[in-house]
Amino acid sequence: MTPGAPAAPERSASTTSVLLRLLQWGRPALPRIVLGGLTALGASLLALAVPQVLRAVVNGPLLTDGSRVAVVEAAGLVLLLGVIEAFLVWCRRALILTPGTGVELAMRRDLFGRLLDLPVEFHDRWSGGQLLSRSMGDLSVIRRWMVFGVVMLCVSATTVVVGVGLMIATAPLLGVVYVLGAVPMIWLGFRFRQDYKAVARRARDQAGDLATVVEESVHGIRVLKAFGRGEDALEDFVRQADALRTTEVAKARTQSRVTFALGAIPEAILALSLAIGVPLAAAGRLSVGALVAFFATAAIVNAPVERLGQLLAMTLDARAATERFVQVIDTVPTVRDPEVPRALPPRPEHGSRVELLDVRFAHPARGRAVRPPEILTGVDLVLEPGTTTALVGLTGSGKTTLLQLVPRLYDVTAGAVRLDGVDVRDLTRAELRAAVSVAFEEPILFSASVRENVLMGVPDDLPAAEAQALLDRSLDVARAGFARELPDGLDTVIGEEGLSLSGGQRQRVALARAIAVRPRVLLLDDPLSALDVTTEAAVTARLREELTGTTTLVVAHRPSTVALADRVAVLEDGRITAVGTHTDLLATHAHYRYVLTALEAQDDELAAVDRERREQALAGREDEERVVDEVADESAEVAR
Repeated sequence: MTPGAPAAPERSASTTSVLLRLLQWGRPALPRIVLGGLTALGASLLALAVPQVLRAVVNGPLLTDGSRVAVVEAAGLVLLLGVIEAFLVWCRRALILTPGTGVELAMRRDLFGRLLDLPVEFHDRWSGGQLLSRSMGDLSVIRRWMVFGVVMLCVSATTVVVGVGLMIATAPLLGVVYVLGAVPMIWLGFRFRQDYKAVARRARDQAGDLATVVEESVHGIRVLKAFGRGEDALEDFVRQADALRTTEVAKARTQSRVTFALGAIPEAILALSLAIGVPLAAAGRLSVGALVAFFATAAIVNAPVERLGQLLAMTLDARAATERFVQVIDTVPTVRDPEVPRALPPRPEHGSRVELLDVRFAHPARGRAVRPPEILTGVDLVLEPGTTTALVGLTGSGKTTLLQLVPRLYDVTAGAVRLDGVDVRDLTRAELRAAVSVAFEEPILFSASVRENVLMGVPDDLPAAEAQALLDRSLDVARAGFARELPDGLDTVIGEEGLSLSGGQRQRVALARAIAVRPRVLLLDDPLSALDVTTEAAVTARLREELTGTTTLVVAHRPSTVALADRVAVLEDGRITAVGTHTDLLATHAHYRYVLTALEAQDDELAAVDRERREQALAGREDEERVVDEVADESAEVAR
C-alpha cells in the first residue's frame, strides 16, 4: 500500500484493456498517430526490400554476366529506397509529436479539473506528492508511449512477421530454424511481462511517495530549521530514495535479462543458420543470392526483435501510469451537484437564515470495517438573519467541522443544512459557495498578487472601478492596508502560500478575501488568532459595522472573539447544549464557564509568549544599539 494514497484496487484487466482507456483522450490525435505509424511501417518495409534487391544482384549480374550497368542500377535503387525510408521516418516524427503533446495537455487538464471537483475528504486521504507525480511524471510516461512506444511496438511486430515470412520464402529450412528459435523468446516475453508489471507499479508509487517527502519538507522548512531536524528529514528522504533506487535497479535487471536474451538468441540462431546454410549453398541446394538475402533480412529483423524488450518495458510502464491516472479520474465525488438543482430565493434585505437540523457527521470509513464515531451527534442551530453567532466548545469538539458543513466542504451524514429554506444539497456548489464565504484560521494564500488573492471570489466581469472599490473596502475592514506599502503595492506577488507575509498579515488578507465576495453568510474560523490585541479590537469594530445584513458564524478559539457575536452557541458532546448571550450563558451554563476559563488560560499563555518575544526583540535592539554606540566611540577615538 502506498503511504500517500489509498491502495490501488486489485485489477484483473489485461494490459490492452487498461491502455484502451487512453482512447478517451487520444481519439482526436488518433488519425495522425495512425498515419505516423503507417509511415513508420512503410519505412520498415522499404528496409526489408533492400535484401531482395541484393538477392537479385547476386544471383544476376554478379554471378552471371557481371554487368556493371545492372550493379549500378541496383545500387541506385538501394540508395533511392534509403532516401525514401529516411523521409518516412521524418514524417513519422512530424505527424506524431505535436498531437502527442496535445493528448498530454488534455489529460493533465482533466486530471486537475477532477482534483478541483473532488471533495475535501478525498484530499484528506491523498498526499500532494502522489497527485503531483500523477499529473507530471505519469502523464509524461503515457505521452512517450503514445508517440513512440505503441507505434514502434506495432511496427516492430509487423516487421518481424513480414521479415520472417520473407526469410521462409527465401530459404525455407533456415526460416524454420529461425521460427523455432522464437519459441524461447515468446516464453521469456511472457515471464518478463509478469515480473515487470508489479515492479513498474511499485516504482511509480514510490516516486509519488518521494515527491511527498520533498513537498512536505519544503513547506515545513521553517519547522525543520527551527527544531534542527534537517538531518532527520534528510535521512527519511535518503531512505525512501534508496527504496526507489532499489526498485529501479530491479526494473533494470528484469529488463536487462530479457534484452540480453532477445539479443543473444537471434544471434545464436543466425550462427546456427550460417552453419546450415553454407553447406546448402555449396551443394547447390540454396542459391548464394538467397543466402545473402536471408542473412540481410535477418539482420534487419533482429533490430526490432532486440528492441522488443525496451518496447515491452515502456508499455508496462505506461500501463502502471495509466492505472494510477484513472484511479483518480474514476473516483466518484461524494459531494456532487444535484441532477435537478434548485435556486436560492432573492437575497433577503436583512440577511439570510441558516438552519442546521439534527445534523450528524462522521468521517468516511476509508476502507475500515467500522465507521469512525460521529463527531456531531444531532446539532440543531438556527442562525437568524443578519446576526453574528459565536460557536464555542472545547478543542476537538467539532466546531470547525460544523462550520465546513454549511458550504458543503463535507456533506452531513444525516440531517440537513438549509440556507433561506433551501437544503444546501439541492443547490449547485457554485451557487452555494458564491453565497457562503469562509475565512479559515490557517489562511492559505496563493502565489499571486495581493489584488488577485483578495478578489479571488469576485466575478471576473465586475467593472474595474467597482472591483477596485471592493478591494479597497475589504482591505480597510480587515486592517490590511499594509499591502499598499509592499514593494509593488497591491500588485506585489506574495510568494507560495503567502509565506513572505507574517501570520497576522496573512490572516488579514484572507479575511479581506472572505469579505470581498459580499456573501449572504460569512463563516469565520477564528480568523484573528494571529493578531495582537490592539489590531484585533480594531478589526472587530470594523467587522461589526460591515456585517450588518450578513449572517455570520464565528468559531471562537479565544474569549476575545466572542465579543464579535450577538449570540453564543455552546457545542458539547456533538450537540448544541445552549444558545444565548454571553452574559446569560455565564450565569446559567456551567460548561460554557468551564470552556471560557480554558480559553482564557490558553489566551493568557499565548499573551505571555507574545510579551516574552516582544521583550526579547526589544532587548536585542537595545544590545544592537549599544554595540553601534561602542563602535562609534571607538571610531571617534581612532580619529582623534
